[in-house]
Amino acid sequence: MPSHPDTRETLIRRLPDAADVEAWDAFVEIYEPLLFRLARSKGFQQADAEDFVQEVLAAVAKAVGRWVENEDRGTFRAWLFRIAQNLAINFMTRPKHQRLGSGDSQIAGLLAEHPDPHRESTQLFSLEYRRELFRWAAEQVRLKVSERQWRLFWKTSVENQPIAQVAAEFNMSVGSVYIARSRITKRIREIIQTLEEQAR
Repeated sequence: MPSHPDTRETLIRRLPDAADVEAWDAFVEIYEPLLFRLARSKGFQQADAEDFVQEVLAAVAKAVGRWVENEDRGTFRAWLFRIAQNLAINFMTRPKHQRLGSGDSQIAGLLAEHPDPHRESTQLFSLEYRRELFRWAAEQVRLKVSERQWRLFWKTSVENQPIAQVAAEFNMSVGSVYIARSRITKRIREIIQTLEEQAR
């Protein structure tokens, strides 16, 4: 898994440079699973979902430069969802053998349509986005802490096991478990916050 991109430059602002492998690796690592789950939730078969993800990534690669330059662009997440939502509709309504063209006018037309923020699919995308950010950030932190610390965090925060039970299992005080969990939670939140700020 790629490390978090250099915080001196935002991840999204680096994407117009197709040669910036680190930025694109980090972007794909975060967003590819999210887009795949979105496609599957719409009933796409696995092969179609994989094709859909590639089309969304190709559309982002083609249009992200214009998004970066647009001062009234809104959030990256909303922009990405607009692409995904419209490409999903396009994908489901066109003949199977036909694939999305690469013309700028077609991409521009898809981007001109705005999804309803209250629609179930919009809310699903937001939920999956938050899950994927957590998964990615958690993996970054997991690489930097001991296995014991990680297990304490996972059991108490993700599996929701009682603190006292986990403390007894690891022969630790309740306070020590709280501290270990708090430190990891803080690090995950910091990574997510940085990514969220970069994608605005």
